[in-house]
Amino acid sequence: MAYDPDLVERIRELTASDRGIDEKRMFGGVAFLVNGNMSVAASRDGGLMVRVPREDTDALLRRDHVEPMIMGGREMRGWLRVAPAGVKSKRQLQSWVDRGVTYAKGLPPK
Repeated sequence: MAYDPDLVERIRELTASDRGIDEKRMFGGVAFLVNGNMSVAASRDGGLMVRVPREDTDALLRRDHVEPMIMGGREMRGWLRVAPAGVKSKRQLQSWVDRGVTYAKGLPPK
């Protein structure tokens, strides 16, 4: 499966007014970086990858359409996968994009 180009466009629209956000093809998807730190990405497996505070991971995993990010067989704490059904509406996507961008803005620039 390839990333959803419509999802990429929707993320672009939501981040267009933010300064310091760059777009980059990564891991077969399209990532949005804040000062060099990945914040959200349209995943090659469909849906959204979101960067969150590690300590928020367990609480956010209780939400519908959210699962842990697994890479190389290991759970990546501080990263979540949100299924396409969890980002259907603008409000749903805005919430996740805001969460990822806000967290990435608090990280030191790369």
